[in-house]
Amino acid sequence: MRAHLIPIKGGGAPIQITRDITLVGRQDDLCDICLETTSVSKMHCLIVRTDGLLFIRDLGSTNGTKVNGQRVLRGALLPGDELAFAGEKFRVEMGPGEPDSESEAEIQNAYTEVIELPPQRAEIEEHFSTYPSQQAADGNSDSDVRFLSDDE
Repeated sequence: MRAHLIPIKGGGAPIQITRDITLVGRQDDLCDICLETTSVSKMHCLIVRTDGLLFIRDLGSTNGTKVNGQRVLRGALLPGDELAFAGEKFRVEMGPGEPDSESEAEIQNAYTEVIELPPQRAEIEEHFSTYPSQQAADGNSDSDVRFLSDDE
């Protein structure tokens, strides 16, 4: 299914919904669709694409998400619906076919998180040295952290 959000005011390029779960908001490092206006919350809403349908879920945004002028927390979107994130309005277009493939630049700039598994306990202990007890006892440390002994 192809799905687009067509900006109603001010023109602009249509926004294609290519992912099954799309995060809409103002925070560009987290959101799939970033709307750079202060009336849109950092994480405003989710658009979920499944089985030829689009669903919307507001994420507790300050200025709300509206479908055809009615503020909603969640609901289904139909072709021709007007979808508004705060004051930013779009017309929903859906149709048969597959979404356009992502451009090579978008794929290269996609955020990927690398998670390394922790090493075994013996390997962890090699990476840490014991805190010098004399320095802690003298109070010569600039740190606000106080190490407790087993007696305390």
